[in-house]
Amino acid sequence: MWQRRVLIGVAFGVGAATAVAQQTVPTRNGTPVAPTGIVVPPLGAGPFTYHTAEGQDIRVVVFARGLKHPWSIAFLPTGEMLVSERGGQLRVIRNGKLDPQPVAGVPMVQAAGLSGLGDIALHPQFATNHFVYLSYNKPAGDGKSALGVARGVWDGKALTQTRDVFVTNDANSVSRLAFGRDGKLYVSTFGGQGDAAQNPMSLAGKVLRLNDDGSVPKDNPFVGKPDHKPEIYTRGHRSTLGLAVHPGTGQLWENENGPNGGDEINILKPGANYGWPLVSLGRTYPGPWVSKGFSREGFEDPVVYWTPAIAVSGMTFYTGSKLPKWKGDVFVGGLRQGEIPGTGHLERILFNENMEELRREQLLTDLRQRIRDVRMGPDELLYLLTDEDDGAVLRIEPAN
Repeated sequence: MWQRRVLIGVAFGVGAATAVAQQTVPTRNGTPVAPTGIVVPPLGAGPFTYHTAEGQDIRVVVFARGLKHPWSIAFLPTGEMLVSERGGQLRVIRNGKLDPQPVAGVPMVQAAGLSGLGDIALHPQFATNHFVYLSYNKPAGDGKSALGVARGVWDGKALTQTRDVFVTNDANSVSRLAFGRDGKLYVSTFGGQGDAAQNPMSLAGKVLRLNDDGSVPKDNPFVGKPDHKPEIYTRGHRSTLGLAVHPGTGQLWENENGPNGGDEINILKPGANYGWPLVSLGRTYPGPWVSKGFSREGFEDPVVYWTPAIAVSGMTFYTGSKLPKWKGDVFVGGLRQGEIPGTGHLERILFNENMEELRREQLLTDLRQRIRDVRMGPDELLYLLTDEDDGAVLRIEPAN
């Protein structure tokens, strides 16, 4: 059955004609079904060389492959890399080779859709305590799950003494982790639909601030307020997929997915409200705007936004010297642009000294890979994760 209907009306007046076209597309649960016209080619062996806007040629190396929907990277001081896979496995890469055996000691994960095992964060004193933190979907019975943050001790081969330091039934989807300069653990929670992100008695759609043992810091912005959960640091977030500490100011930067448009980067301030779903630059998936306005008193505006959305995911500041033309720039992964599959890429954003956006550049568009995470490694090169069935770690280095 044809899913396309075109209506053309012609009105004559003052010698002008007006044409109106309308296209009906198939939907599933009220959401337009993604088109399938773009076929994503298998990732080649590489390396791939690119000219870039700032006059800096780069080479992209396929550093490791054989991962299944990798989600996050953490670099160990001994040279290994830990990589989480959404399905519930933690992997280790040594000397550029993926260990075929998953890391033992990971908690049981309930993987469903885009949820499962998520972010990895190392404790600021990892060199002495060897603490590794994982965000994940914890089975909660009857097919349900809760958001958990687990902490284990890395013994060089596996996690030991793994236990939950935080669990909430308020949120049960994707989560990012970051340690701030204050030594506190910041945990994002999924906001999704409805008004939970604005509800101060719900932990959904928030960024939480915790001590490293999961307890609540006494100086959190809502401690002592009976109508607010004390873990809340900021609220009004939809789907946070990037957290990064600014290397100069120490402020926490957050990126989040809008629905159909409205992806954004925010600079987090204690107790601030970032608007979702009362203020958004996005449309709902069927088409109407989420909100009547894009800015409102009492809500923080984003510092960067995307319309159409690129499905932002992962974020890092480049502070190294190996790619000098990019020093100080922000990099974010993109899973797909404008709701079109097969359009994943990396984006670079250049700011001025006041952290105001000057320009942005799309990179690796021809690879058509979903970029789930981007991090700067201790070697001052950039490492990316491709969120694919045959996922890979890509490394960006100077071409010469």
